[in-house]
Amino acid sequence: MAEYVPDFDISKPTIARVYDAILGGKDNFAADREGAAAYMKHVPNSKEVAIDNRLGLEKGVAYMAKHGIDQFLDIGAGLPTMRNTHQVAQEINPEAVVCYVDNDPIVLSHGRALLADNESTTIVTADLRDPESILNHPDVRKVIDFERPIGLMVVGLFMHFHDEENPGEWVGALLDACPSGSYLLMTDFADTGEPQQKAIEKAGLEALGNGWVRKPEKILEHFQGLPLVEPGLEWVPRWFPGEPDREVPAAEDLEPYHRIMMAGLGYKA
Repeated sequence: MAEYVPDFDISKPTIARVYDAILGGKDNFAADREGAAAYMKHVPNSKEVAIDNRLGLEKGVAYMAKHGIDQFLDIGAGLPTMRNTHQVAQEINPEAVVCYVDNDPIVLSHGRALLADNESTTIVTADLRDPESILNHPDVRKVIDFERPIGLMVVGLFMHFHDEENPGEWVGALLDACPSGSYLLMTDFADTGEPQQKAIEKAGLEALGNGWVRKPEKILEHFQGLPLVEPGLEWVPRWFPGEPDREVPAAEDLEPYHRIMMAGLGYKA
């Protein structure tokens, strides 16, 4: 099977590289920095929003690893930043395996260089829009055993697809391939009618031509009917999966930029 190789055009911003630029990384180009500037113009705390996304990833991966998941399929992984999936998972279970998937060729080249000495982690170039390209990729099949529970992750990605594209169908196809005992971790921009949420959408459309907010009930639909680990779908600073009684700040006490990114973790019984 020929490996999927997307067009490589540094004159156009990509999700992974704009995200990298927002976080102050160095793996980006002028067009990506312009995209990051658009985000910062509309939402000056865009970096904190990006950090919320990473914290959602860390919390979700830690929960799954502590509950027996030892293989993770991370879709739209982006460029290495903060603490990544393999670092969180392998800190809890050194035997955990991770397969990163992204459609940006720079992610592939940087990821392979950084992961050269980690035999339990691999990275492939494929696209969520084509679930079969992921499921049938030989490198995915090499590390992920679809007969055993999987931690399927779509973190910081869903907002970049419009509902008219039916992205839930792509996630559904991946989830169908995962056996009982698997989890689905997702984060997304939420729309509860606040101005900073519309601002992040405006920023995304200006920077990348995508980046929509969704009503929480619409985000829930993309969990394909799976029951969610308590406390369900929640703002990331209030989201601690498996700890529904934990004391957390009231939603109205959060800074507005903390009321943009929501996280949830579904369980496939």
